[in-house]
Amino acid sequence: MSKLQNALVGGARAVIGQMPSGWLPGGTPDPLIEKRVALGTQQPRIDGPDKVRGAARFAAEVPMAGLLYAAFVHSTIARGGIADLDTAAAEAAPGVALVMTHRNAPKLAVPPGLGITNMKAAGNNLLPVMQDAQVRWNGQVLAVVLAETQEQADHAATLVGVRYSPAKARTRFAEGKADARTPDSILIERNHLVIGRPQAALDAAAAKVDAVYTTPWHSHAPIEPHAATILWEGDRLTVHDATQMLNATAASLAKVFGLKEGQVRVISPFVGGGFGGKGLWDHQILGAAAARLAGRPVRLALTRKAMARLVGGRTQTEQRVALGADGQGRLKALIHTGHSVKPGHSACDEQYSLTARGLYAAESMETVQHHVDLDCLANTFMRAPGESIGTFAIESAMDELAHDLGIDPVELRLRNMPERDPVTGAAHSQSATALAYRMGAERFGWDRRSAVPGSMRDGEWQIGMGCATGTFPYVRMPGMSARIAIDAGGRATISSAAQEMGMGTATVQRQHAADRLGLPVEMVDVQIGDSSLPFGSFAGGSSQTASLGAAINAAAGKLRAEMLRLAGNDTPLAGLRAREVEFADGGLRCIAEPGRGESFASILQRAGRDSLAAVGESGPPLEMLKFSMHSTSANFCEVRVSAVTGEIRVARLLGAFDCGRILNPQTATSQFKGGMIMGLGMALGEEALVDERSGRLMTTSLADYHVPVHLDVPAIEVLWTDIPDPRAPMGARGIGEIGITGVAAAVANAVFSATGRRIRDLPLTPDKLFR
Repeated sequence: MSKLQNALVGGARAVIGQMPSGWLPGGTPDPLIEKRVALGTQQPRIDGPDKVRGAARFAAEVPMAGLLYAAFVHSTIARGGIADLDTAAAEAAPGVALVMTHRNAPKLAVPPGLGITNMKAAGNNLLPVMQDAQVRWNGQVLAVVLAETQEQADHAATLVGVRYSPAKARTRFAEGKADARTPDSILIERNHLVIGRPQAALDAAAAKVDAVYTTPWHSHAPIEPHAATILWEGDRLTVHDATQMLNATAASLAKVFGLKEGQVRVISPFVGGGFGGKGLWDHQILGAAAARLAGRPVRLALTRKAMARLVGGRTQTEQRVALGADGQGRLKALIHTGHSVKPGHSACDEQYSLTARGLYAAESMETVQHHVDLDCLANTFMRAPGESIGTFAIESAMDELAHDLGIDPVELRLRNMPERDPVTGAAHSQSATALAYRMGAERFGWDRRSAVPGSMRDGEWQIGMGCATGTFPYVRMPGMSARIAIDAGGRATISSAAQEMGMGTATVQRQHAADRLGLPVEMVDVQIGDSSLPFGSFAGGSSQTASLGAAINAAAGKLRAEMLRLAGNDTPLAGLRAREVEFADGGLRCIAEPGRGESFASILQRAGRDSLAAVGESGPPLEMLKFSMHSTSANFCEVRVSAVTGEIRVARLLGAFDCGRILNPQTATSQFKGGMIMGLGMALGEEALVDERSGRLMTTSLADYHVPVHLDVPAIEVLWTDIPDPRAPMGARGIGEIGITGVAAAVANAVFSATGRRIRDLPLTPDKLFR
């Protein structure tokens, strides 16, 4: 059992042994796996109409009287100190209300670092925020200017004069590798894992691949830039924020400002895209500090350039993958090691080395990664952190091994599918990756692929096909809470401090609650996006759907008992126990005698109540203690590569997914395709370029940082096995991040199929084909 599992389940070891095989955590079978009405059906997003009409208020759109607008002055060196800071001209500029620097900023505590086991921490930069004259990365905020308009604030910020005392900065990845650290753990898992004698097995293998694969820095580029509208009312702080970590942000801000948790409220009903980066950064803290000094509300909306300076992304990596196999392609050795950047003040690991641990059955294995400490902005989670780039390395190496052995790449992967977890030996809760491969290969027309690279042509265009496996672990967070309230008309309201970032959380949980409570979906409302609601874990790690689903299940169980108690003896349900009744037809009914029941409205009316509510909490994820649980995918890609220019055009993408039960085909398809498009960007364009002389990030706009646009996106097809996982709430595992994993490798492998040229460095730009 892993440290992560230990941390999440706590002291639940004794309970897991009582769970019958095939049942849900808690010891009771889930009837919704087989008896569903709304779940599994196409339902439009309930937030869609408001967004289309412009009625959905995002963080930078909340109206507030007396607003001041913020602009930042950023450092232009990576390391050193501030020798002089001249703010006189800025303070005298039109409309300026305040210029805040380390000289007048309030005393602030260091924000607590985000972590998968601490749901009340959201900090990324574990550094003092504007508390001294030190400079720690190029882009750090040195001054905050507040003015009556955004234009006045932006102008005044240009008038602040800064003179530095620079120090020698560590900005070069290649040089930093010499002093790299080898941490004991990666994402609280043991870092250096050795099973058997992998190097000896590699040396003795009949076929082997031993290569280095590199990936660049990646920047977050959500459609909605980071923003906040901030208000102090006495010692109470309200932040309208673009965040995917509501309660964690509120609790972290409380610690930074020395407040009680209840004194901070974070509101975020709509988030315009969040892929791991929308947590707590310096800008919210600085905005709140400046608002307190000025005594007026503050709005800050980061520009794309400011985002690049203040919001971290995916770290640069250099990964070695070595595979050794026998003549039939069965893996004897799997070695995955490498380097990534993690400054000492960063809270986030880029856990690419964990990818190899569950992907394939290998007789021996070694994984370890090393951290390069540079003077740079903290890196952070970015969609499928670790797995997205880890699969690029491993799946490229698997393709190389298949070519060397003369074995079809799909067949090689099928021969190495693990029957149990390769590291822990735990049984899979549900796994049908092989079925996904067979479904995908048939639909894609894999049998038309030529085994000879460079042999498929259409004029100047070389045609190739590639495949790759994707994987992402199942995670369910403990402590997620939800309240279910039934009003006098029998209408249900589900409330939780969960987030809606575009993935359809509210829509799917409305479907879930409708089925759970025996109501039509139009009789269920969902309230999310406010830290004053029942506690919600962050929306990350593809965990929110299962976590919130478990909380709703718990709340429904409590509500059933409370409703039955409220019904009393003057009811057709008299004499029945909670386990003998079920939700159905807008009320409760006897399981053994379906004609014996009473509606919610009738029970509440007789009791003289306007409503009845119950709060449930997602308990320890016991399923993670006993079973190996992963969402997986089989990715297929067809490319056309110009033999003249080296231009790479992706003609088709297909993803076949094994993720448990699909709860809403419409929103799931959107999630899968979105992830695949992000994988396409990682393969062909995304690259954050750093000037290693100064530590300055150069790609600070969407003109310089290339993400896929409409003309870059080919026909994408999505399939799924739709086999329920009997140990996950609703039978579903997370799908938010599995879409991106494996895509870059599938594209790279297709390019090799088309050209015979193996590119091991992302992105796959034309110049690399002619080296």
